[in-house]
Amino acid sequence: MLPTVQGDFYRGRRLRASAALRDFVRETKVSPEHLVMPYFAVEAEDENLDKPITTMPGQSQLGLKALVARVGRAMDKGLRAVMLFGIPAKKDASGSQAYADEGIVQRAVAALKAAYPGLLVLTDVCLCEYTSHGHCGMVTPAGDVRNDVTLELLARTAVSHAKAGADIVAPSDMMDGRVLAIRQALDHTGFKNTPIMSYAVKYASAFYGPFREAAESAPQFGDRKTYQMDPGNWREALREAGADVAEGADFLMVKPAGPCLDIIRLVRESFELPLAAYQVSGEYAQIKAAAQLGWMDHDKVMLESVLAIKRAGADIIITYFAEELLGLL
Repeated sequence: MLPTVQGDFYRGRRLRASAALRDFVRETKVSPEHLVMPYFAVEAEDENLDKPITTMPGQSQLGLKALVARVGRAMDKGLRAVMLFGIPAKKDASGSQAYADEGIVQRAVAALKAAYPGLLVLTDVCLCEYTSHGHCGMVTPAGDVRNDVTLELLARTAVSHAKAGADIVAPSDMMDGRVLAIRQALDHTGFKNTPIMSYAVKYASAFYGPFREAAESAPQFGDRKTYQMDPGNWREALREAGADVAEGADFLMVKPAGPCLDIIRLVRESFELPLAAYQVSGEYAQIKAAAQLGWMDHDKVMLESVLAIKRAGADIIITYFAEELLGLL
């Protein structure tokens, strides 16, 4: 409780009287080193391909040369970290291009590290962009996702990313035991120092909708509710995060970010690992759409949205706004 002056009341406005004062006492700040920009690398004959994503204005599927060029422009503005998703030319039932030595993500990692050695490159480890059925793991003839068989493929994918030069691997599949499987595989292949950023708390969210177009990863049948979490659960979030810590995760992540500020705070207060939060495609798209209609001030809402994620307790924010934010921070 704040003390009060005898005969007066607390005058909080004293510290809001000017922009300089407000900046001076601001408790939460977002800086370039807190941001990760996701990119969609597409395997294409035209490596200069820049194909706009209609549901995510300002974002594109990028050929390798286009990717390297766009990342370079963002680095000139202060970008320090990227997360890569891959879109292969061909898909199959086992998602074999996810762990191919010459897969699109593996080639994108190598190209970016060659061009920008100081760039921090994170890779999404999952099978959904690579499987013909669109699920995050192997499936039975009845359509059930096979957890334990999938672990080996995820581990192979993570190792292939590390071999290509990835700084951090980030499994998003939500198979039980995948952090342990990846940790063991990395350790046994000479990558003991490659960190794992676990999508520890990943809800089966409607906010992922635009991503399905961006990554061409919509499931061909059913949904992902048997492996992604029920949005109504918070105790389960602690169980999932605790399991990943025990299995060897180096970072935890909450996804989506904006609808889960309470979960970000809960995980922040419960675990000491660095915490990331993913401001997902639907969060991005709704701000873009409202701004295009003139209903909101784009830059102010964008800034406030990431500030709220940081205030909730995230150390790292993965956001499609990263490039734009760099020009404003």
